[in-house]
Amino acid sequence: MPTFKNLILILIMLTSSNIFSFEEGVTSNNGIEIYYRDYGPIDGDPILLVQGLGGQLINWPPHLIDFLIENNFRPIVFDNRDTGLSSRINSDKFSKDKIDNTVIKNYIRYYLRLPIQSEYTIDDMAADAVSVLDELDIDEAHILGISMGGMIAQLIASNYPAKVKTFTLIASTASTPSPFNGPTRKVRKLLMNRTKNPNATLDERVARSRKIFKEIGYEGIDLDTDEFYENIKISVQRGGVDDTGFGRQITSILGSQNRLDKVKSIKAPTLIIHGLEDPLIKVKNAYKTHKLIEGSILKIIPDMRHLIEPPVFNQFKDDLLEHLNK
Repeated sequence: MPTFKNLILILIMLTSSNIFSFEEGVTSNNGIEIYYRDYGPIDGDPILLVQGLGGQLINWPPHLIDFLIENNFRPIVFDNRDTGLSSRINSDKFSKDKIDNTVIKNYIRYYLRLPIQSEYTIDDMAADAVSVLDELDIDEAHILGISMGGMIAQLIASNYPAKVKTFTLIASTASTPSPFNGPTRKVRKLLMNRTKNPNATLDERVARSRKIFKEIGYEGIDLDTDEFYENIKISVQRGGVDDTGFGRQITSILGSQNRLDKVKSIKAPTLIIHGLEDPLIKVKNAYKTHKLIEGSILKIIPDMRHLIEPPVFNQFKDDLLEHLNK
């Protein structure tokens, strides 16, 4: 976990043809340190990207970052609490030898409509995101969230409306996931398997990730590559050996209050993008959210599952640009 507060200027290559600079730093929300990356340029139109369950700031696809910068936007990304270089929430209930039983018990309590005591809520994570904007002295930004990040982004848009220029929701839901609107049985089992062995080796994590991505990613993309292995390796090394935060994030989703009334209050121009074949968050969630947010635009991508690989992104990037330029 970094202790420095000063920004570090770093040069990286995002694509084979473009080199972009970025700055990284740390902000704090009630003692929780949130690590962020600001791609700039400083005079670009700021857009805050909010990651999903277990995702790190380095996991945003380069083609999305590239596209935003080329169109005069200023992408800002960050590690949610319990991921990457941001703070881990210490909890005896979620220790490495207890995490699996804790998550399973919380799932059972959720399905029985019993109270769940999570270590934090989605509202807390929305406040983390806003602390990044405050740290960068940004009064207003576009907000884009994917999956769990979309749930967090909904609360940014509803709890901090003055901060939001536009709102983009990708592969997400306004309802708490359940057997009726959430993961297929196979995907749910794969996700739960991740909580069973937070001490997995690198090769075990790569194999586990391949199984998950095969189910939720674009059909036909080859995952048996050196590039995929290296990407998972970088994420594991950057995030550290403790993977218990994944379970705490799941519990934060299950334990947070229903967002439906808050989502209804969203007034920012809203674009909803969802895959027709999403096995993690069923497409019916997109139609429901579309009805809740007055004036929202809904785009269903026929061959999209849960991720935004290049073949998927190419099908909605023009819609996204038109939306952001409003």
